[in-house]
Amino acid sequence: MGHSLAKEAPLQEESSERIWTKDFILIVMSNFFIFLGFQMTLPTLPLFVEKLGGNDQLIGIVVGIFTFSALLIRPFAGHALETKGRRFIYLTGLGIFVLSVSSFGFAASLIFLFLMRIIQGVGWGFSTTASGTIATDLIPAKRRGEGMGYYGLSGNLALAFGPSLGLALMGIISFKQLFIIVGILGLTSLLLASKIRYKQVEKRTIPHKKWDVYEKSALPPSILLFFITVTFGGIATFLPIYSAQKGVDGIEIYFLLYALALMISRTFAGKIYDQKGHLYVFIPGTLMIFISMMLLSWLPNSITLFAAAILYGLGFGTVQPALQAWSVKDSPMNRRGMANATFFSFFDLGVGIGAILFGQIAHSFGYHTIYGISALSVCISMLIYIFIVINDKFKKAT
Repeated sequence: MGHSLAKEAPLQEESSERIWTKDFILIVMSNFFIFLGFQMTLPTLPLFVEKLGGNDQLIGIVVGIFTFSALLIRPFAGHALETKGRRFIYLTGLGIFVLSVSSFGFAASLIFLFLMRIIQGVGWGFSTTASGTIATDLIPAKRRGEGMGYYGLSGNLALAFGPSLGLALMGIISFKQLFIIVGILGLTSLLLASKIRYKQVEKRTIPHKKWDVYEKSALPPSILLFFITVTFGGIATFLPIYSAQKGVDGIEIYFLLYALALMISRTFAGKIYDQKGHLYVFIPGTLMIFISMMLLSWLPNSITLFAAAILYGLGFGTVQPALQAWSVKDSPMNRRGMANATFFSFFDLGVGIGAILFGQIAHSFGYHTIYGISALSVCISMLIYIFIVINDKFKKAT
């Protein structure tokens, strides 16, 4: 194992158009296990906060602080990926994640859980920024949209089983045992990651700027992503509680249908992006997300819940990989790490703001209001996209 840990191959031009190499399979498997553990905590952590005496506002804060912690660390992770190497940052992030999430089961107070969530966010920020960058290194440039779709399937497959598995285990084991299992899944991810032959890029040749915390070329797709992932903050944090309050059964099936729809959309959306560009995936995808949010705001029965799951999965699975491929498309080779850091920073910011903001809104106006505001956020993303497209066409014309 030591030999493979020390080995980093020089980054060369991809002579092959093959996506499914041994190293790509390893990064996909590693990503699956860390996301499986993470997804198991999504619906169960709010229940754990309730057990410790927290209300809706505290649930939103505990969930949101994790994403803000990851957000703050991502620019440092982006720089470190180009200076310290992919392997060091990825394995360090996974290690921090394993130790922090395993400690949740020993939390006897909300303060301790709050602190551990901050540390978990650091590990998540390092590991997911590194993982996305490693994947883009390994995928041939001409097939990047398709490859990122396949890579994203690992997270989607974890989503198909994670929330339902976490909720099912809650009926037979304690929170402490659940979080130890999540830690073991993270350790499995770390062991798989140690077998990857990481590619090395040339070190930066320009002076490091003090406030270099984002990649400019990645900003347009990242801003669009922000207004979309705000919706995810409301779904992941409050939908289980909201559906129970309305007496609507099937929240486990919601997450399963959502994940299956994500997987289906990723098998073709990336190819459409590679062949025709983001216009052909962004507008249809955001329309489906918008309709899904409106259905959740209404939510009269389980059928509506399931329809919202399928539409949200198809929409998000169409939009997210295209935006990620777009974010690294125009970035220099030695700025891919920072481009991914920028992209995931806006992802985290959307989820974090959504979780905290919607916690306050739910407390004052009820859960249904969350999803009406989420629909408005999607509309804002669509309007910004139209402005970007018109502006680009104007620049080309002049």
